[in-house]
Amino acid sequence: MYGSVKVWQEIITLPTWTTGAEDPNPMFLEKRVYQGSSGNVYPYGVIDTLTGEREMRDYQAVWMENDFIRIMLLPELGGRIHRAYDKVKQRDFVYYNEVVKPALVGLLGPWISGGIEFNWPQHHRPTTFMPVDFSIQCGENGVQTVWMGEAEPMRGLQVMTGFTLYPDRALIEITGKVFNGNATPRHFLWWANPAVKGGDAHQSVFPPDVTAVFDHGKRDVSAFPIATGTYYKVDYSAGVDISRYKNVPVPTSYMAEKSDYDFVGAYHHDERGGLLHVADHHISPGKKQWSWGYGDFGQAWDRNLTDENGPYIELMTGVYTDNQPDFTWLAPYEEKIFVQNFLPYSELGMVQNANTQLALKLVRESEQLQLGVYAIAPLEN
Repeated sequence: MYGSVKVWQEIITLPTWTTGAEDPNPMFLEKRVYQGSSGNVYPYGVIDTLTGEREMRDYQAVWMENDFIRIMLLPELGGRIHRAYDKVKQRDFVYYNEVVKPALVGLLGPWISGGIEFNWPQHHRPTTFMPVDFSIQCGENGVQTVWMGEAEPMRGLQVMTGFTLYPDRALIEITGKVFNGNATPRHFLWWANPAVKGGDAHQSVFPPDVTAVFDHGKRDVSAFPIATGTYYKVDYSAGVDISRYKNVPVPTSYMAEKSDYDFVGAYHHDERGGLLHVADHHISPGKKQWSWGYGDFGQAWDRNLTDENGPYIELMTGVYTDNQPDFTWLAPYEEKIFVQNFLPYSELGMVQNANTQLALKLVRESEQLQLGVYAIAPLEN
């Protein structure tokens, strides 16, 4: 018998690097290009300065917990998952940044690393550093859901994001609902952006049918996981495994060219644990990794975004698109609903398949095929 799902609110205090004041009338943004799309942010203002000062600041946190995992949501910072902890293995299965240290990366300026960010209607969304509304819903059989929601004035869309925990599952089920209440079509994108721990022990876990990866806009292509040409101006002709953080020296994106699998993930070999994203690949085909790179430039950005927690990797998962900044359309009064799952796993390393029940690894040793299984939910008899 499993315990119940607990949900509670709590004021927490985090070291916070502060920003300058918002400019309500930002200039020269009409023709700005941001993440490959328009940088026009009307009717929002923009914050374009950082103070360089740190203070202790209180935040309203919403905690969710079952027997297996514990997560912390921060409605005041875009409704992000700020921390996700594997109680069984006693490790954070997403990158936990212990400070709030914004850099001017977001569409409106401030953006922070760590946790799981939810990007819409553009990448590093306008409200990523702003408060959203939330409510708590009790379901049947002990299921609990926390809903985050907002109305977005740039395109006049409404969004709700539901974070659901089940008593008997070691996963976070995330339901997205995007509604166009206008009489004309609107476009948007949705990429969930979980961060995972970087460093020499990190390795991305793409499905076995991913043999090529693209840059933004599919401007460049590389073989994967062993790169054999030039990618992001780096010579990989000797044959380099770019699934490893330690082999990527410069800021680099790679997005799976295609895959018929429903999972993507990352594994930290020193911690013997990882993160998996599971979703229907017909609806959520986007599988991406971004790294600042291990070089001097990347290390400088590590210092810009955290005090002590070191490098991270962005393991992005796109809905309705396999590349950035591709958008999808909502017809007048149309609503789109989709589901993404994030879950911890351990010991198996580079898995070949996963769903919301199991993660599987197959290894051939001495003419025999060895099977490794990690159970995410109880197996049925």
